[in-house]
This record gives sequence, C-alpha cells and structure tokens, in this order.
Amino acid sequence: MRRARLRKTIRNRNKDHLAFVAAQPCLICQRTPCDAHHLKFAQPRSLGRKVSDEFTVPLRREYHALHCHGSEVAWWVDRGARRLVDQARAGETSAREGMVVNEDLILEIVRPGTGDPVSEGDVGEIVVTPLDLHHLWIRLALGDLTAALPGLSPCGRSNMRIKGWMGRADQTTKVKGMFVRPEQIAEIGKRHPELGRLRLVVTRLGEADVMTLKAEVEVHDATLREAVTATLRAVTKLTGTVAWVAPQSLPNDRKVIADER
Repeated sequence: MRRARLRKTIRNRNKDHLAFVAAQPCLICQRTPCDAHHLKFAQPRSLGRKVSDEFTVPLRREYHALHCHGSEVAWWVDRGARRLVDQARAGETSAREGMVVNEDLILEIVRPGTGDPVSEGDVGEIVVTPLDLHHLWIRLALGDLTAALPGLSPCGRSNMRIKGWMGRADQTTKVKGMFVRPEQIAEIGKRHPELGRLRLVVTRLGEADVMTLKAEVEVHDATLREAVTATLRAVTKLTGTVAWVAPQSLPNDRKVIADER
C-alpha cells in the first residue's frame, strides 16, 4: 500500500522584507517603531518554525501580548481587523499549487519602475486595485515581486494564480555617493528599444565603485554601445561601462540593479 505524500509548506526568509515591514506604522495605533509580526494563522503550524516572511505585519511591541491570547484570529477580529484575517487566509489554497488572488482585488504584475505589464510568466512587481469603496487605491504598487502561473487552481477557484513572494522590487543603491534607481535603468531601455533585458551590476575595484550595464542585444554594434554608454551617463549622472550579453541570458528575476560589492 502506497502512502500519500504530503506537500511541504514553503517558508521564505528575507531580512530586507522584514526590515521594510518593521519600518511601517503600526496596524493598530499607526505609531512607530514597530516589529515585523508573523501571522501565525496564515500557514499550517510547524513545530519551532514561524510562518513565511511574506505573512508579516507592522506591530508595536506592547501588542505582542496577543501571543498569550487563546486565539490570534480572535485577537485581530476584536480590533476590527477582520479584513486582514481574510486576506491572509485567501492566499495559499488546499491544492498547494501557487496562491490564488482574492476576488475583491485587481492584481497586475508590472515591470519595476515603469508600471508596464510584463509578459506572461515573467517576474514583476505586484500592483493592486481593491474593489472596495472604503479603500480607494488605484494601481497601488506593493514593492513585492511575483510571477503569474498559467491555468486554474486544482482547488476549483478560477481567479488568477501567482507563485507567491519572490523578493522586493525596490533595488535602489548608492554608487559613488549618488543613488541609482530602477526607474533610471528602465528609462535607458525606453530610449533604446533595440535592447532586451537590462541589469546594472555594481562592484568594487580597490576603493572605487564600478558600474557595468549588462544589456541583451542581438547584434554587437559599437555605435550602439557608445550611444547606450552616453545615455547611461546622462540618466544616472555617473560614468559606467556597457557590456553586451546574449538574448535571454540574464535571469528572469526582474532584478534591475545587482549590488555585488
């Protein structure tokens, strides 16, 4: 007799995301500083392991007495956070094949820094528009990365499926004392549509920062390289080099700036 194999619950860990959550105002009193509190009811329990880091909310330390409460769900509901409980439970389904988007949200996946929709299956930033008159947000960028999954969930729900949390979209870094943002790299791509994916790699050579823009291109054209180098300097106000790479050779992870110092 064959035993049924249980699917393992994935529990992601990301210190940058926890720091981002902790920097937000408290959900209860809107004050700071806060801690990133893991919602215990968002995933099945596991002995000695917290839920995945994407299921965290900003909460001041004096409210951590909720851990002594008989039911954390009841604690949140008592404080008018029924919506938070519903949203946390709406992600992962019993099928354990991706996360199904709530039916009261319009969710888009866009290229970080541009707002342009990515191709199907590509990684991008989550942008949401709630279908709720009490939350009048239009295309609110959450700063989290994900990718859409094809087809419908085996659980029976027919809404869009996503892979879950795949990192942060905010990749701003400081080079030679100046900030470089993903929007600037996207602007270079707009000015040179013949380029494919772009990635700015920042390294260190001795005591100096070195900036190299890797660009996917079909034909290695010296004139185009000079033009892109000039655009890089004009947009970022910094000097860098341009390196051609083969099409589809850069990872499909939507990382625009890679700080490798």
